[in-house]
Amino acid sequence: MAQPKDESNKQSNTQYSRKEIAHVKGLAEKTPHSGLCFVDISCNSPESVAYAADKSKLLARFHVEHMDGSRVDGAKAFVAMWDRLPGWRWLAKISRIPGVLKAMEISYNGFLKIRPSIQNFVRRWVK
Repeated sequence: MAQPKDESNKQSNTQYSRKEIAHVKGLAEKTPHSGLCFVDISCNSPESVAYAADKSKLLARFHVEHMDGSRVDGAKAFVAMWDRLPGWRWLAKISRIPGVLKAMEISYNGFLKIRPSIQNFVRRWVK
């Protein structure tokens, strides 16, 4: 598998998500050869310009872009990221059990539906 480049999604706009992304980014930086590069596409940084045409699509779900330009999203994107991080690889291995990746995708889709409520809750309680 090509080394992925991780593109953050609109969750990075919340305080909780910024902490989560900072944690994962810190792990990637401490891991030699993780191949992960985080691009915050929610802002207009020089790195995010390349994704401007697909910005709304990319902000709707978590995506990973491989070095060959192919992209995966949702559960497959999380698995691609977890596979490169110590302490998280076990989740990537579990996803290879038949039916688990599909269950992860269904769970992720369910989470996306309730995410705005969770974000509002976190905004009120984490200040």
